[in-house]
Amino acid sequence: MLHVLIGEDDFSIRQSLEEIKKGAGDRTALMANTAIFDGQRVTLDQLRGACETVPFLAEKRLVIVEGLLARFETRGKSGKKKPASPTDQTNDYKQIAGYASQIPDFTELVLVDGRIGNHNPLLRELSAVTTVKSFPLLKESQLRQWVGRRVSEAGGSISSRAVNLLIRFVGNDLWIMSSEVDKLALFAGGRRIEEGDVREVVSYAQEANVFALVDAILEFRAGVAQELLQQLLKHGAAPVQLLVMLARQSRIILQIKEMRSLRKSRSEIQNKLGLTSDFVLRKAWEQADKYSPARLGEVYHRLLETDLAIKTGKLDGELALSILVAELGQQSAVRS
Repeated sequence: MLHVLIGEDDFSIRQSLEEIKKGAGDRTALMANTAIFDGQRVTLDQLRGACETVPFLAEKRLVIVEGLLARFETRGKSGKKKPASPTDQTNDYKQIAGYASQIPDFTELVLVDGRIGNHNPLLRELSAVTTVKSFPLLKESQLRQWVGRRVSEAGGSISSRAVNLLIRFVGNDLWIMSSEVDKLALFAGGRRIEEGDVREVVSYAQEANVFALVDAILEFRAGVAQELLQQLLKHGAAPVQLLVMLARQSRIILQIKEMRSLRKSRSEIQNKLGLTSDFVLRKAWEQADKYSPARLGEVYHRLLETDLAIKTGKLDGELALSILVAELGQQSAVRS
């Protein structure tokens, strides 16, 4: 049987793949009857050989090919047409699609890919012979339902406010979300998970508070900034660590603002900055909209000066941070 699993939600794709494995018989026997190929390099002969090999002491044979459809995408991220490689010419998509629809009954052929365009020629051919399962990133309402189900499966319950805060911290990366939900369920020990639990347990909580501190500083809210600073210090954040985090966030915001002015796409910016966290990218993107380059540059350079003062012993770390936050929060810099 042919399975096509595509989309940006890699977590759900892997879950679907696990369900296919469960339906293919004994897991131990299946391990010896599984072949995995790189779709960018696999040839039609290799695919045929793997699919037609009779399973050894098992009901089924599992063949997984990752990235095969992406090989036939007509346009890359830059929007320019990708040149055809010799491999593409040898393994025409019509030949591959034709064989995929004729695989033996004892073989489960699974094609796994990321986001694939509707005009992909191999996808069009395969859609005519099997059901393509698409797994896009979940929207906020879907994500709320997913979190609720995940918490229930873990034997717990969660308030709607806690769900909203959790989504704000983590975003729609289900690998991270599932890990954080499991930690929260264990921490709550059977009682309902509340907002305070999310702030206490979720690994992104401190980073979220750092973003809030950056906001307060940039918006001249000295009182709020001081309160957030004291909360972070109270929860064990070291002054030098906080300075590094604040400087990093400010630098990311500046870089996003600069690259957006050069008309770089969101995905290009994310890849260039090496941001794997949807939460960090989303927050920095929002802040890049709100603040002027002059204000961002001023705060960033003052953070670097304070870091140097602490490292050279001119000022105590906590005192230096308090002074910096107070001064930056009260200045009347002109916004553009």
